[in-house]
Amino acid sequence: MAEIVVPLTVRELTEADLPACRWYGNATALAAVGDAIRRARRGEVDYLAVCTPSDLPVAVGGVDYTKPPGGATIWQLSVQTELRACGIGSVLIEALEQRARDRGLTWVELGVDDNRSRPRALYERLGYVVSGSEPGAWDEEAADGSTTRYETSITLLRKQLL
Repeated sequence: MAEIVVPLTVRELTEADLPACRWYGNATALAAVGDAIRRARRGEVDYLAVCTPSDLPVAVGGVDYTKPPGGATIWQLSVQTELRACGIGSVLIEALEQRARDRGLTWVELGVDDNRSRPRALYERLGYVVSGSEPGAWDEEAADGSTTRYETSITLLRKQLL
């Protein structure tokens, strides 16, 4: 089988990109991404997209500088389902870590839903170690269009930035 190499770019995600990000989730999930883009304009977060040569986002995520004190939180990470396990998530995380470094921060943290642990192995390969846990809860849109409150336990993972 021949190997195909596709160049990727990392850039700011914009509201104009949202229609191309339907793979991210339902309307509730995309609304949260829209909120994050607005926060980026205020400088509270950086919100990035990894894009194909046609400039279509295939991964998105952010780094929030408002918490925790002294560090930053990487959050809302997602890679288009068909392209997972291709290294795109690593590209995104490394770009978000660099944004935190550029702000003079020495560590970042992220949380993993204990009920959805697949990404945890990637984070640990990238140097993240368990630093604690906390309860987590957010609204999710059910198949029938209603909103339900999802509650879980979150394992926190931290990485020192060099």
